[in-house]
Amino acid sequence: MGSVDALWSLGDMVGYGPQPNECIEALTRFPHLNVPGNHDWGMLGRLPTSEFNIEARTVLEWTQRVLTPSHLDYMQSLAVSVTPEEPSFTLVHASPRDPMWEYLLDLFDAAECFPLFRTRYLLVGHTHVPIIFRDSGGIVKATIPEPDEKIRINARMLAPTAHPSENGARMIINPGSVGQPRDGDPRAAYAVLDLADDTGDKQWNAALTFRRIPYDIEETQALMKDLNFPKRLIARLALGL
Repeated sequence: MGSVDALWSLGDMVGYGPQPNECIEALTRFPHLNVPGNHDWGMLGRLPTSEFNIEARTVLEWTQRVLTPSHLDYMQSLAVSVTPEEPSFTLVHASPRDPMWEYLLDLFDAAECFPLFRTRYLLVGHTHVPIIFRDSGGIVKATIPEPDEKIRINARMLAPTAHPSENGARMIINPGSVGQPRDGDPRAAYAVLDLADDTGDKQWNAALTFRRIPYDIEETQALMKDLNFPKRLIARLALGL
């Protein structure tokens, strides 16, 4: 990933993989923001495990047993929605309408969600698929970002009375998934937000770059096999599905 100042996590830190404690430790070594996902809440008992399929339920119950008390306390402390000190962004796992379960994959659902948050940009996860929804004057369009694609954005602080759509389109942005990508590309998906980008353009004062990087999938699969994780969860990592 290279050097960064902070990490922003969009949920589902635990509940899929064989190293939940290590994942939390890796995140909390950095200045960071984190919101819970549906699997995090399922592990905490805030969502009934009956709402998950049998494979996910198996891993959630295992995670409940192995998570350390301090990491359990940390996960319980997370707020459902977060706005960073830079007020152009809101972070939530799924959507502002349903923070845990809504899958934002089509224009109709995205259009209905834009009025439900006040910041210019909403960062979401949950679908495990990179996508950008843009709302320009009530017209919503979607694009699939390519690896290494950079988009210019306006992250200037707005006056409290200003409408967030001023000076550019509003966006719902999904960077994809680091550990469970589901767009047919098994490489880890994430995005880098550069708030100090000097573009020479007063309108666009930041940049968001979408990244894909390979990781040792076979090592993770071996750990899952040793723990008798469900076979489908193990196999899908190599397929990006």
